[in-house]
Amino acid sequence: MDSKPVIRAFFDEPTNTISYLVGDPATHQAVVIDPVLDFDGASGRADVRSADSILTAARDGGWNIAMVLETHAHADHLSAAPYIKARTGAPIGIGEHIREVQKIFRPIFALEGMKTDGSDFDRLLADGERFNVGSMEIVVMHVPGHTPADVAYLIGDAAFVGDTLFMPDYGTARADFPGGDARQLYRSIRHVLALPPETRLFMCHDYKAPGRDDYRWETTVEEQRKNSVHVHDGVSEDDFVAMRQARDATLSAPRLLLPSIQVNVRAGRLPEAEANGVRYLKIPLTIADEAASGS
Repeated sequence: MDSKPVIRAFFDEPTNTISYLVGDPATHQAVVIDPVLDFDGASGRADVRSADSILTAARDGGWNIAMVLETHAHADHLSAAPYIKARTGAPIGIGEHIREVQKIFRPIFALEGMKTDGSDFDRLLADGERFNVGSMEIVVMHVPGHTPADVAYLIGDAAFVGDTLFMPDYGTARADFPGGDARQLYRSIRHVLALPPETRLFMCHDYKAPGRDDYRWETTVEEQRKNSVHVHDGVSEDDFVAMRQARDATLSAPRLLLPSIQVNVRAGRLPEAEANGVRYLKIPLTIADEAASGS
C-alpha cells in the first residue's frame, strides 16, 4: 500500500475549522474527516455550502466516499456528517467514548429523548482499532483530554489529530469543557508525539498565531517536539497542567458552543421539527441572583 494517502483540506474561516477528504490512490475509496455544516448563530440559518464543496471535490476527483469520521463532538461548529451520509451512504464513525460525552450533556440540555449508548453513530471505534477503506489502513488512537472521547486517525504517514494539538506556534487544545482533563491531554499529546518524527500531523483548527498572517494546518511530529510553544520536549506534565489550567481560565466559550454540542453528540442530527414545522435548539440560561430576584 502507498504510505501517502491523497489529502485535500477544506478550510472554513467562520469557524477556523479544517475538514479533510482523504483518499486511497490505489482504489479511489475515501473518507471525510470533520465536515462542517454552515450555521449562522444570529439567524439560526444552516446550509451545506461547505459540505457540498467536499462532495464536489470527491466527484471531480473520482473519489468514492466510504466513511465519515469525527475526531470528537465539536464545540465550535455543527457537523455535516448526516448530510454527507444522506448523499453518499457513507456511515458515520466516532470514538466509542462518545457515550461518556452523551451522558455528560444529556442533563445539561435536558435532552430526555437522547440515547446515551452511542447508537446515533453508525460505528463506535476503539483505541487501537484498525480498519481499511480500500487498501488504506486507518488506525484509531484514543486521545482524551480536550473531551473524554477525542480520537486521532493515523492513515499511512499522516495523523489527523482533531483539537488535541494546534500548530506549533499556537499550542494545544483547551481542557476545561465538561469531562476535559489537562493531565489526560498532556499524556495524549505525548502518545501522538511518540509517532515517527516524520509523521505528518493535520490540525482541525488554526487561528493564525501572533506574528503569522496565513492559516496553516499541517506540521510534523518532529516540528511539534522541537517547537511547540506548549508541549515541546522538555515541558513536564506538571508544568503543562499549570499552564493549561491558567490559560483555560481566561478563555471565553466558543461562539457556537451551545448549538454545536447538542447537535454533535447525536452524530450531527438536528432536532425534530415541532408541530409548527420549525426545529429548535435549546439555550441553557444562567441567571445572576440579582437578575433572578427581579423576574
